[in-house]
Amino acid sequence: MTGRVLMLVWTGVSTDTRVLREARSLVDAGWAVHIIGRAVPIDFVAPPGISVSSVGVPPAAQSRSRELSLIERGARWLMLPEHVGRRLAAWQREALIEARGHHADVVHAHDFSALPVGAELAEAWDVPLIYDSHELWSGRPRVGRPTPWRTRRHAGLEARLGDRAQIVLTVGEGVAAALRDRYGWRDVRVVRNTFPQAAPRDQHLGRPSGAVYAGRIAPYRELEVIARASRSTDIPITLMGPTDAQFLARFNPGRARIAASRPTDEVDDVLAAAGLALVTHSDRWENHRLAMPNKLFHAVRAGVPVVATDVGELARIVREYDLGELYRPGDADDMVAAIERTVGRYDELQARVRAAAGPLSWETDSRVLLDAYLTLQVSPSAPGTLGPHAHRTKEGS
Repeated sequence: MTGRVLMLVWTGVSTDTRVLREARSLVDAGWAVHIIGRAVPIDFVAPPGISVSSVGVPPAAQSRSRELSLIERGARWLMLPEHVGRRLAAWQREALIEARGHHADVVHAHDFSALPVGAELAEAWDVPLIYDSHELWSGRPRVGRPTPWRTRRHAGLEARLGDRAQIVLTVGEGVAAALRDRYGWRDVRVVRNTFPQAAPRDQHLGRPSGAVYAGRIAPYRELEVIARASRSTDIPITLMGPTDAQFLARFNPGRARIAASRPTDEVDDVLAAAGLALVTHSDRWENHRLAMPNKLFHAVRAGVPVVATDVGELARIVREYDLGELYRPGDADDMVAAIERTVGRYDELQARVRAAAGPLSWETDSRVLLDAYLTLQVSPSAPGTLGPHAHRTKEGS
């Protein structure tokens, strides 16, 4: 049985590879998918079979011309949680209104930011709810002043609303175990952020020609460690991805080169040409210890070994499949040593990565997604009306 799926996500959709990958797999299996996102670029063309609508406005662009003064940084630190809360509450209100024109047989809420809207719609329409937790929300990095009471309130809300979901999806075994233990949820299924397999590429022989970090250039990603390591290795290092302007204004990349962000397929080409991926992750936040960065699976798709941070689930997967070498968090000398160990067993590691390309692929993980949908009790029905907003909760309140 298939039907109509309404996905809700507080992102711009166009670069949200998990959302688009899941939607594409559902469409290929016969489902009709509509996505309500936030400030979706007007020139974005959704893949065939997927429709997208946009509510909300993008956050104000930060100036790249100067670093904020100490007073400005203090004011931003103080007010940022309230500002983000107001933006999220506005998006939730507008998403509920937009959803009236997109009655569905399944509501799929991506992350806690969309969960209150998804739970309300699923109850009003009497349809199944899927909660897709892209990270451990309560353990994610915080920017701005601490908000312990709000964090506790959100955890309670996530527990209550997530308990209404027929199925909970998440990105890895670490987050799944935390959700089961914390909330008592039993049906938590792991759909990793893997990529579709690519055609085999010619292998480097002997050693890589460079190392590439392909991800957001922002805090809590061990980029300062990469910068220090760049001064002590003869392997050229490139940092490539979207940037946090204020972080970049204060960041000294050392001998590493900073390059602009590129589309996924072009990133594959850059990784393959260099031959080595840097998959770095802070261990400061609980979510960092439990989650696995997309960069790891991107490296597997490109067929290149990794030098990765020895932290949590990331390290577990690297060890399990022998995808590369690990270094101690925060230790630039140990990163250089890991790079040298990778070079020393480079041909062997390339073979290991190629062997892992099947199990660590979207072809494997999409089956978990589709099997989850097959268990739902779906009865396609005529469009209904949106019920009273009894369960709407504003983050900024």
